[in-house]
Amino acid sequence: MLVLAVVAVALGVTVFVRGGSDAAPRAQKSNRELCTPGTPRTVLCPDNKTFDAKEYATHGDAFECINFASQADAQAVLRANPSDPNHLDDGGGVACRGLPEPRDAEPVPQIAQQFKCGPGETRSGLCPQPDRAFEARYFLRYGNDAYDCPDFASQADAQAVLRFAPTDPNHLDGERKGIACPDLPGPKDVKPVRRGTP
Repeated sequence: MLVLAVVAVALGVTVFVRGGSDAAPRAQKSNRELCTPGTPRTVLCPDNKTFDAKEYATHGDAFECINFASQADAQAVLRANPSDPNHLDDGGGVACRGLPEPRDAEPVPQIAQQFKCGPGETRSGLCPQPDRAFEARYFLRYGNDAYDCPDFASQADAQAVLRFAPTDPNHLDGERKGIACPDLPGPKDVKPVRRGTP
């Protein structure tokens, strides 16, 4: 009786695993069938050429960051409708910072001008007050090239982020000399960081 139960469980696991492995190719095949020429570019069809930002900006809160193939596509939607019905803005007019390249981190002016610094906001280019607390981890929360030098209030703040993460996921040290954003205003911290490997 016990042997029969073990065999039944083993067969069930085999069927489940085989079904799961067969299901993935079917899903991929159907995605390829959906990604015909002229289909808008999305996370499911990231290589398609067609993308109409206005299509994503006129349906209310219908889309999220995960619907877009790249950060630049989400930013195009935010530009098309700065009232941001999809709630894509991560703060200061930049949409979906955690999405992959290509990137467009130039803030949408209408949104950036209206940005209000909350009491708990970390010091940044948008909230540059020197007495405001600074949290380096805030600028590493997406784990990829999500922030640029203009996002920082000072060179020392950018350097603190590089010091905290020497692999430099934000590419703040373009010359790989261990100094982040050398053209930003002071205060300055130009003691080089020994760079880690990404």
